[in-house]
Amino acid sequence: MKVSLFPFQELALKHLRINTAEALGSYQRTHTPQVISFTAPTGAGKTIIMTAFIESILFGDENYPEQTDAIFVWLSDSPELNEQSKLKIDTKADKIRLGQCQTINDENFDAEFLEDGHIYFLNTQKIGKGKNLTKTGDGRSFTIWETLRNTITEKSNRLYFIIDEAHRGMKDKDAAKATTIMQKFLKGSQEDKLPAMPVVIGMSATSERFNALVEGTSSTIHKVVVSPEEVRSSGLLKDRIVISYSEESSVNKSMAVLQAAADDWKDKWDHWTQYCYEQHYAYVNPIFVVQVENGTQSTISATDLDECLKKIEERTGLNFVKGEVVHTFGETDSSITISGLEVPYEEPSRIQENKKIKVVFFKENLSTGWDCPRAETMMSFRRAKDATYIAQLLGRMIRTPMQMHIQVDDTLNDVHLYLPFFEKETVDDVIKALQSEEGGSIPTDIYGESIENKKTETLTITPKRRASHITLQIPDQQNFDFSGAGFDNSNFSDQPEKNNVSTATNISSKENNSLIPSNNSNTETVETDIESSMPNNSDDNCGKTTLTKDHEIIEDNEFTGSSTIDRQKIVKAINDSGLLTYNVRQIRINDYLKSMFSLARLLSQTSMDRDVLPETHKEIVQLINSYVEDLKTRNVYDELVQKAKEFKLSTQVFDVFGESMKSSYGENSFFTTDADIDRQFRLAETRLGSEGIGNEYLNSYFNPDLLVNLKIDVILFSADDECIANLNKYAKFKYHEINDKYRRYMTKLTDSYRKQYDRIVSDGDVISKHNFRLPETITVAHDPDGKAYYDHLFVNDDGFAKMKLNDWESGVLDEESNRDDFICWLRNPPRASWSLCIPYEIDGDTKPTYPDFIVIRKDPVMPDEFIIDVLEPHNPAFNDNLGKAKGFAEYARQNPGVGRIELIRKGKDAAGNLRFKRLDMSMSSVRDKVSRAMTDEDLNHIFDTDGKFE
Repeated sequence: MKVSLFPFQELALKHLRINTAEALGSYQRTHTPQVISFTAPTGAGKTIIMTAFIESILFGDENYPEQTDAIFVWLSDSPELNEQSKLKIDTKADKIRLGQCQTINDENFDAEFLEDGHIYFLNTQKIGKGKNLTKTGDGRSFTIWETLRNTITEKSNRLYFIIDEAHRGMKDKDAAKATTIMQKFLKGSQEDKLPAMPVVIGMSATSERFNALVEGTSSTIHKVVVSPEEVRSSGLLKDRIVISYSEESSVNKSMAVLQAAADDWKDKWDHWTQYCYEQHYAYVNPIFVVQVENGTQSTISATDLDECLKKIEERTGLNFVKGEVVHTFGETDSSITISGLEVPYEEPSRIQENKKIKVVFFKENLSTGWDCPRAETMMSFRRAKDATYIAQLLGRMIRTPMQMHIQVDDTLNDVHLYLPFFEKETVDDVIKALQSEEGGSIPTDIYGESIENKKTETLTITPKRRASHITLQIPDQQNFDFSGAGFDNSNFSDQPEKNNVSTATNISSKENNSLIPSNNSNTETVETDIESSMPNNSDDNCGKTTLTKDHEIIEDNEFTGSSTIDRQKIVKAINDSGLLTYNVRQIRINDYLKSMFSLARLLSQTSMDRDVLPETHKEIVQLINSYVEDLKTRNVYDELVQKAKEFKLSTQVFDVFGESMKSSYGENSFFTTDADIDRQFRLAETRLGSEGIGNEYLNSYFNPDLLVNLKIDVILFSADDECIANLNKYAKFKYHEINDKYRRYMTKLTDSYRKQYDRIVSDGDVISKHNFRLPETITVAHDPDGKAYYDHLFVNDDGFAKMKLNDWESGVLDEESNRDDFICWLRNPPRASWSLCIPYEIDGDTKPTYPDFIVIRKDPVMPDEFIIDVLEPHNPAFNDNLGKAKGFAEYARQNPGVGRIELIRKGKDAAGNLRFKRLDMSMSSVRDKVSRAMTDEDLNHIFDTDGKFE
């Protein structure tokens, strides 16, 4: 494969291979049709997994030999979906050659059998009753049914039938027709004289969808399931889907909501441009997708397209040129004119790769066979009755543009949908459809929120005070105050404003000159953003000035907050500290050999250590040589080589009752061919990690007269279980050695390399160590009843974070904030991508825990440095107290640079007052006692003897 599979994809591939091999063998023994139900949620990359599956069957892997004559038939209900799948195989598989994938069309396809080694694409629309493929004549000698029947009869031992997505996107009669056709392959069809397919692999987002297809069949069913949690942790999908609607009623509110959507898209441009510029990525160029209403005989759409484009240009300051705005209207593939701009037609499948496209107008043809991770903001003028369809569309937009979670800027982990004609109840219908019919427990948080009352908010370490703004009202148009999301030219350009009005830019457009705006005459507000957390700023009141177009000062808001907190410096100090966090999994994805090679290769790519990869290769070559020399010393080498070069063919004779008979038939010896040796050598290379170790061994000890023997050396080594065990033991030691040596330095790498490192480490161990790193922005649930905390590390643009804490949490925080050395604190949420995680054991299982607070204090010895504390208020009545205490003690042992690591509970001081008692695991005396504790009573005693009150 040209792409690396994610851990859950590799596991799915492994289970698919095991179940398919078992199914094929079972069919050969019993002739009972076999079905593999492959279920994975939307966005899991089912097509990529299936591509790797096909490649592994055709070319073999470390467990199965190649089957170069295998035949695959890929059935879906959509030609567009078939083309998408075919394109992915052609572009992502590195061994499948162009031409092996063939679309079965109704114009010229005619074959007695399907050819060996080919992947055929077929769709239900081509094989319905009366379709050309089902008839002979006009140059066609075989119907499709005859071709398939002949292939089953002659080639059932290598035929794999794939049903893609079960009738996704189809409704009513079309769905029923697709189901009937698909069931012919599962149940057989007497009408068409077609037996049931020997082995069927069904791909679906929900098990219910495929189960409906196989209901009533006599097939044996094998199940391969990818859980939503596995996909969620991969970074393939956005963290959140936010669906916005308006609670206010107005005839013209749709255009006001369109403005909010345009603001969101413009903001995504800002953030993506900054992120890509700083991380040295190619620009993502997010797309604004606008779904409009159907038209009539006289109009192409009931939605005013001219007004839509004008509003988008007015709100963003852009003047679009030809090619930046496209349509996908099915009734025409010609250009149309919108607001004076020529808007060409674009095939949905080509939108993702065309980086010039900024805005897409469409109606109904983007839900099936469409994949565009760049589509990050959508506005729909559809009505509430289209909830299921909108959910299907949104399911195509949740993939991440870079196939990874963005660590630095959490706002880039969202996709946003605006629905002006939906209310809370109908938005709930969209969410329900997305979670059930479309996604199957979709592994993404989904929020329905009104524009006036948001459920999520963004917190940052670089807050900017935004004053209320004055916007010139457009006649007959409703205007919403979207929490300061009004148009600001400075967001799109680093050019000076007209009339020399200076504005602070959230982000400069840097190299992206495609977003330089025109002057926006409709927006009359110019805002100046003054950072609320300037370092060493003794003035606690930072002003915000709002100007009208005549530069008249209309408002001067005082900023009340902790302006002396240098949040950027604190986050940098935390990220550079080497503080550990952990990833806890139930299983280890990779063996240590693969993890060692991957980590060594990363160190070489980053120039951190260019010698470690060739060094590991050389040491493994030496292991092979030592094994061969040992065989020679024990005088068994020549015998093993001879056995590898020949095989014996024996004949057994039975009588008519099945009893064995003695006969004159004996054993005959045959010598293996060079092709056989080469095949075994390739398999040995795979067992050694597919890193070219075998070829390096040949080069190191090259002798043209002994070339076959050298290959056999590698074959013998890879076939010896003890040798492989020793190799894995070496790899485990080497992997941990280089990981421990270089882990601290990984914090200096770019976001892309850090993601690679984190993935390698996560896949290498059940409990893997990582560097704790904080992003620059985070997205949290908005709590209108929460308390405003100005000393939280991440704050909103008004300089505070609103949070609702329980009595224990607020009590501990009050004690902390009263300390002379206290600076700020951070709420450590459970299971956020950036959260600090500590492993602990309970009832024999290892589980993750997320301490409540991280507190930052001044260092009394080094005034420019910080002390990082980890605090966990925890009720002693819970049964996980001892396990967490031991986990914290071990964490303290492995992190000597951290300040306090405290387990906190309520207790009475000497005066009988109820206060918070703290057990600090950073103290070695406490840590040792906790490590030896066996019961909760032991832990309670340690609290009595070593617990301290603040």
